[in-house]
Amino acid sequence: MASRNKPQVQRVAIAAIAVTMAWLMTARADDVLDRNVPFHIPASPLASALIEFSGQSGLQVAAADAEISHLNANGVNGTFAIRAALSQLLQGTGLEFSRVGAGTVAIRTASGPPVGGASAAPEIPDATVTAPRPPTDAELAGDSLYQFIVHHATVHYFNTGARGNLAHWRGGRQSICPLTTGLDPGSDTFVTARLLALAAYVGAPVQADPDCKDNVRIIFTANPESGMKDVVHWASRYFNLRYSGMKQLLGYKSDRAIQGWYMTTAGGARVLNTDAALLRLNLLPVWPQIAPRTAGDDMSGIGVVILFVDTTKVGGEPIRPIADYLSMLALSVVQTPDNCDPLPSILDMMSPSCGAREKPTAVTAGDLAFLKALYYRNTGLGRSLTRYEIQHNMLRQFNRR
Repeated sequence: MASRNKPQVQRVAIAAIAVTMAWLMTARADDVLDRNVPFHIPASPLASALIEFSGQSGLQVAAADAEISHLNANGVNGTFAIRAALSQLLQGTGLEFSRVGAGTVAIRTASGPPVGGASAAPEIPDATVTAPRPPTDAELAGDSLYQFIVHHATVHYFNTGARGNLAHWRGGRQSICPLTTGLDPGSDTFVTARLLALAAYVGAPVQADPDCKDNVRIIFTANPESGMKDVVHWASRYFNLRYSGMKQLLGYKSDRAIQGWYMTTAGGARVLNTDAALLRLNLLPVWPQIAPRTAGDDMSGIGVVILFVDTTKVGGEPIRPIADYLSMLALSVVQTPDNCDPLPSILDMMSPSCGAREKPTAVTAGDLAFLKALYYRNTGLGRSLTRYEIQHNMLRQFNRR
């Protein structure tokens, strides 16, 4: 995947988002936007003015270059609330801003629709991770917790879960570097920021290099079949000598709102210090048709994740649960989306088995506890906890043992 050397205003860099995540714990977005700051920004091209605004306000700005490159900004001189200064800069441009967390604002066309296709642009939610309600006794009854774990992670061998080889990000060069495309700049930035915030919350490794090569690509599109064909073409050449029936393995399924691939690697120090593009990658079948492998080397490190989101099938859904759903897919090789376990999960959001049960609006206590257990003592060299060990770890997190 290509390296990202973008202008400061075009996208929020990974390192900048990481800094923002730390700030989110101590500052609220409304407090920041209401803070008075001395501004000295001359009337100038909007792209230049936004760079000056970013430097003087301390906020990061996300905007599509195509939307601002031909526009000019008004000057702002004097002490103003940050929101007032930005409103003055954008006056007469046909653009508006919305917040993404506490340290980022996104610029977009005033009539730009959200992912659901509504005419009014929504307020982008805060990317901060907050503790959800703990599970109830009924949700943990019987073997519901173990079944929840089985449905959340794929093991590469049929070994009853006694061996710790659940797929996870190992760290080093195999740390998460996400890129979201296809939505407006604010929503793209939020999905990326939310994934990074959840990864940091559960202890998954995140790359801090702003020029890192994206290894998690989340693509929102109204034509996912076309994009998936491009990946099939690449994968068919890359894996030609090791896989037969590539097109059948990666076949597009039009009944799914979200589809994609996991590519995994073996463990060891070499993996941690080597670019994934130079490693021997192992292809897992297209999600959501994950199937365990029956033989072969340990390939339990996640190296690349590609997810396509069909915007014609997620219309009307708020961006927060979609971002959390995608984050679960990126942080763990989820086995199936079609279960509805007693212990709630964000994966219930699109499960036909849940019937009329209330849909989750964010990751659940079960989701976060599972991910914390998956990344427990993750040094990159050792194996993950087994499913049974993950179960005991989760119970301790729930104060049940």
